[in-house]
Amino acid sequence: MNTSELRSIASAMVAPGKGILAADESTSTIKKRFDAIKVESSEENRRFYRELLFTAKGCEKHISGVILYDETLRQSAGDGTTFPKLLASKGIVPGIKVDTGAKDLPGFAGEKITEGLDGLRERLIEYHKLGARFAKWRAVIDVDSVESIPSDYCIAANAAALARYAALCQEQGIVPIVEPEVLMDGQHTLETCYEVTCRTLEVVFAELFRARVDLPGMILKPNMVIPGKKCLRQATTEQIAAETVRCFRHHVPAAVPGIVFLSGGQSEQEATANLSAMNALGKHPWELSFSYGRALQQSVLDAWRGKKENKEAAQRAYLHRCKLNGLARTGAYKPVMEKELVTA
Repeated sequence: MNTSELRSIASAMVAPGKGILAADESTSTIKKRFDAIKVESSEENRRFYRELLFTAKGCEKHISGVILYDETLRQSAGDGTTFPKLLASKGIVPGIKVDTGAKDLPGFAGEKITEGLDGLRERLIEYHKLGARFAKWRAVIDVDSVESIPSDYCIAANAAALARYAALCQEQGIVPIVEPEVLMDGQHTLETCYEVTCRTLEVVFAELFRARVDLPGMILKPNMVIPGKKCLRQATTEQIAAETVRCFRHHVPAAVPGIVFLSGGQSEQEATANLSAMNALGKHPWELSFSYGRALQQSVLDAWRGKKENKEAAQRAYLHRCKLNGLARTGAYKPVMEKELVTA
């Protein structure tokens, strides 16, 4: 394990003013996105759409890395340049999703365990050869206070898997993004999300320590502390920012170079505003950044709609979101900026 190289890559992934595009939707997930805009989810349409994102002129000003799916990692732009090489040529670090999805946790109804450890070492070796320099593994932690979910076992099992994954990544020279996601579905309050997120982070970092994972050579991708979608008492942007920062200051070691938040079902505007509010609170021990999927792409899909003639309009929408999230990295985002669409 080359710790200096891992740390250098991790630092580049959370460079000031930049964040990560999560373009790692599985074939089934992107089909749902395409179905919503009435576009066939063919391999060529998926390839064209990803190329649209990756070739947007100037996106590298605010995008430090892109998480790819296995299919996408092996695809190429129209000129024959592989996507990893295309991204690297723009100074963007190529990454890869390596888990095989969340499955039912035996004996624990309503809870999930993420699978994919079998054969992971060999896959990481291949992915590194294909150009990937970081990876992502998502653990799903659901919340249901009535059913006493999450259980301690669910958190422990997912934390152990995250730690094994992270250690295997670093062994192969790949920076692990560790993603324990406390879902924002359900009726739980802001206070409950805070408590569950604290519990989860405490166990995850204990397992990472036991697995001898080099913390400066990894990135954390968590949820924000936010009420469930069905909660009758929603929170303000300021409350979400304050409680999220309080939680992470108590449970995330300063040795971790950066926290790249997932959007978790928030709208594009909500995800940007919440990130900006956190950074507006002042200097933190780690970089507070983003690793958004839908919160960077929804307006892009709406502008594109599967038509090649809409490519430039879609790229403008993408650059607009990149710019706004880049501003959120310093707390400089303002809602009025939503109307200031990129013209070039």
